[in-house]
Amino acid sequence: MKIKTAVSSYPEVSAMPRPKHRQPKKPNPFFRTLLKVLSGGELKQVHFTCEKHGMEKISDGEPCLILMNHSSFIDLKIASTLWYPKPFNIVCTSDGFVGKEWLMRNLGCIPTKKFITDLALVRDMMYTVKTLKSSILMYPEASYSFDGTATPLPDSLGMLIRRLNVPVVMIRTHGAFLRDPLYNGLRLRKTDVSADMTCLLTKEEIAAMTPDAINEILREQFSFDNFAEQLERGVKITESTRAEGLNRVLYRCPSCGCEGSMKASGITLQCGCCGKTWELLENGQMQAVTGGTEYPHIPDWYRWERECVRQEILDGTYSLDIPVKIRMMVNTKAVYEVGEGHLHHDKDGFRLTGCGGALDYTHKPLASYSLYSDYFWYELGDMICIGDHNALYYCFPETSQDVVAKTRLAAEEIFKITKSK
Repeated sequence: MKIKTAVSSYPEVSAMPRPKHRQPKKPNPFFRTLLKVLSGGELKQVHFTCEKHGMEKISDGEPCLILMNHSSFIDLKIASTLWYPKPFNIVCTSDGFVGKEWLMRNLGCIPTKKFITDLALVRDMMYTVKTLKSSILMYPEASYSFDGTATPLPDSLGMLIRRLNVPVVMIRTHGAFLRDPLYNGLRLRKTDVSADMTCLLTKEEIAAMTPDAINEILREQFSFDNFAEQLERGVKITESTRAEGLNRVLYRCPSCGCEGSMKASGITLQCGCCGKTWELLENGQMQAVTGGTEYPHIPDWYRWERECVRQEILDGTYSLDIPVKIRMMVNTKAVYEVGEGHLHHDKDGFRLTGCGGALDYTHKPLASYSLYSDYFWYELGDMICIGDHNALYYCFPETSQDVVAKTRLAAEEIFKITKSK
């Protein structure tokens, strides 16, 4: 999938009028049916099945909040099939509206900016369930998983569920991550996909619980490990390109500690500093070609990288300073290429400068609990996004090192450390 882009100067884009807020539309029945029909081909290809649990607790026509783990684009196809013909609106990243706002509105999409406090979104969701009488599909993790495990959930989710006062349904997919992991560059693998759809909380249960208690249930439900599940279920990924792009996630060598020199090709991952090589086996485990295997389980390797980043932050040695190409979003007409600059990140947050000295934006550590970052974003490249309600800045690193995963880990750990103080 691609996105509409345009070239303009930073002053010109900054001066563009911002779009006025628009209330959500009830999804058009024609587009709702079309989406289900178009989803059928891929779901048949992956032999999709679903087990339902406790759904009889929900009355016909009763709006619900549908929470779903986010693994790949097939998630929407699954939800569109399972919930049909009942209407549901979709909480969607605002850049998804670029160049196709009319279509997205008619599909019932509700735009929001990732990892930015959005009170308008809460009002839109209230309007959807109370006035439109439509359910809402929401991916509370907000971003695809890098390592196949859950990403952080916002602490505000429990309070939101209390305010909406509608049943909560959980759709948990199996195999969707293995079919299309984000790091692998949109290469679809041959594997089956299934799901569980569960009535997680009724209105009566929500009314009797505190927001913190609701959050505890959600964290438990969003605690999963796709690589562990692959091993447990004996799923084999046999594609000869299954390790390509894995350097984006496993960017630090556990043998010599070198960062940014990992190279992935075919089914292997190699450190460019010490030469040690690992193979990604068909069962999803890593195995050293020679010597001991430090982390057979990819999420353990990624967790070790997080611990290393956190220690750097505590020691005061963490810092990111890289040249970037800058794209900017202020409306849904296009994402604008505004020039080049430098992105700096440390314990005090982000600072983006550039565009001939016209741009100087700071993003404080407590502005967001995680970071909107992506691999091969709309087929443009690996990306780090910061911004606020006025503008979003999409930064594309101009460095040979893989920095996106580390920067997301650092942003999350700096938020935790700063908040604890």
